[in-house]
Amino acid sequence: MSAVTVVRADCANPVHAAALVDLLDAYASDPAGGGEGLSAFAKQHLVRELAARPQAYSVLAFDGEQPVGLVNCIEGFSTFACKPLVNVHDVAVLASHRGRGIAEQMLALAEAMAVERGAVKMTLEVLSGNHPAVRLYERIGFAGYELGQVMGTANFMQKWLR
Repeated sequence: MSAVTVVRADCANPVHAAALVDLLDAYASDPAGGGEGLSAFAKQHLVRELAARPQAYSVLAFDGEQPVGLVNCIEGFSTFACKPLVNVHDVAVLASHRGRGIAEQMLALAEAMAVERGAVKMTLEVLSGNHPAVRLYERIGFAGYELGQVMGTANFMQKWLR
């Protein structure tokens, strides 16, 4: 077992580009990612579309030469703080490498990159049944969003536009 290396992804690097697609496809195929791999369209255009968005950045983990982990982040804006915020959009570690602290290492680099961007906070969504991820996120400082007892906690909602 090699030492795991965590790096800022470079979409212009063919190794990183292939890792981004392969790892996101593996994550999408996993029950925690919905159980259905990426479409041919997404596989073909993902790297180019991410590279075209300066507000997006990724972190990769490699076990030797093998890509084993991915974090995708997208910068948004906190109107209340009038500063950037960063949403952690994807966190994926291959099943063969889970439980080794790889996600925590990748999130530490993602956080450092958010700080470099002047972000006031990081946000993420996690499925309630993904207990290992919930424990990790809470351990490293993430907590449910609430403004107070009267208004309660926030819910993550979506509406598909097709």
